[in-house]
Amino acid sequence: MKRLFRSQYDRKLAGVCGGLANYLSLDPTVIRLLAVILFFITGFFPFIIGYIIAIVLIPNEEDVRD
Repeated sequence: MKRLFRSQYDRKLAGVCGGLANYLSLDPTVIRLLAVILFFITGFFPFIIGYIIAIVLIPNEEDVRD
């Protein structure tokens, strides 16, 4: 069973996009581009709040792989 986690090795900010790309078996660049597009479409603030919530809720890869 696949688990969603924040990537420890493929991270730019907090590893959310890298972990999501790994979970969905996609290229992390595609996820990051979608994140930037959503960032501008949502008007900045809602995306930032959602990203912070994802950082808090999604466990770090090192915590999952113990």
